[in-house]
Amino acid sequence: MRMVFFRLAGVLMLSLCLGACTTVKDWFSMDDDEDPRRPADLVDFEPSARLERLWSVGVGNGQGKGLNKLQPVIADEWIYVASSDGRVAAVERRSGDKRWEKRLEKSLSGGVGHYGDSLFLGTADGELMRLSASDGGIVWSIPVSGEILAPPQGNGRVVVVQTYDGKLHGYEHDTGKRRWSYDSNVPVLTLRGTSTPIISDGRVFAGFASGRVVAFDARSGSIEWETRVAIPQGRSEIERIVDIDGTMALVGGELYAASYQGRIVAIEARGGNRIWQRDVSSYSGVSVGFNNVYVADDDGSVKAFLRNGQGIRWEQGALAYRELSRPTPVSSYLAVVDLEGYLHLMSQVDGSFAAREKVDGKGARADMLSDGRTLYVYGNSGKLMAYEITARET
Repeated sequence: MRMVFFRLAGVLMLSLCLGACTTVKDWFSMDDDEDPRRPADLVDFEPSARLERLWSVGVGNGQGKGLNKLQPVIADEWIYVASSDGRVAAVERRSGDKRWEKRLEKSLSGGVGHYGDSLFLGTADGELMRLSASDGGIVWSIPVSGEILAPPQGNGRVVVVQTYDGKLHGYEHDTGKRRWSYDSNVPVLTLRGTSTPIISDGRVFAGFASGRVVAFDARSGSIEWETRVAIPQGRSEIERIVDIDGTMALVGGELYAASYQGRIVAIEARGGNRIWQRDVSSYSGVSVGFNNVYVADDDGSVKAFLRNGQGIRWEQGALAYRELSRPTPVSSYLAVVDLEGYLHLMSQVDGSFAAREKVDGKGARADMLSDGRTLYVYGNSGKLMAYEITARET
């Protein structure tokens, strides 16, 4: 049964079942055979693709003991990756060789953001750091209002960071001096996590625990528009959770976002108008490929929605309640990792299974990265791995 941390009144974190329709009493009394949210057994299939591991390199303790989601980032020929125990490394994406590795005396919980020759990281103690991408040296470090759980982002003029207390801050790229701050209304109970802000064309797009996406002017922090993705419903605080915690996707002039116990929504990036919406419940986020918008629902189903808003192209339900990561397009396939660390490869055309490989027994919460036919997976235990994907001969 899947367990996720929640926040109560911004202070307490409770480990509760996500099945809002089930009472706590029922949860403790039912056995696995009675549990409707028991992870599905894996089904056999004839592989049509091959996953070949090219290299693997260790980076500290990975995500650590908490529910961190430290996210690697690709920049040119390098992958920058960080671990919970303070290690940061630059890894050559083709060979897996390390260009450099630094040990910071910090407990990291948010990262890695990248722009130009700068890396951006956040700590569990609420510290925003800018590092040199060339050697990992610290350029500046400043305290912020709370724990950072997602990669800070920059554009060479401003660095934007979202904190777990519901705030969004903008800082001077060169000095770290604060330019502006936004304080959202935080519900009584939320998921443990935040979405990653997106900076594009002078705007900052951010999703919040209130179920809203807000667009800001990157220089001043003034609000340009806000759009509700989900409306809290139900009597209990658990039923009313509508966090936007997963990764959003900006493609062309359209922004895609999904909430827990809410919807997936396509939004006009310039004006904030909703283009289309569909009911989903997701905490891992969305991705785009083959003119589809992909999302892993809370129930373990992977769905491909048509980008034009004309409905669903396909749905793969064989991974029910297996706690799937954000779907990642790679070549003509779509990849997800489950709670047991199995990497599942599906066709982007119809969702059929193409390959399966166990990559990390502790799972892989961080979004995977793709580069042509190569897929990069950062396991929770601290292994960064590269897989080449090829079609099997028939």
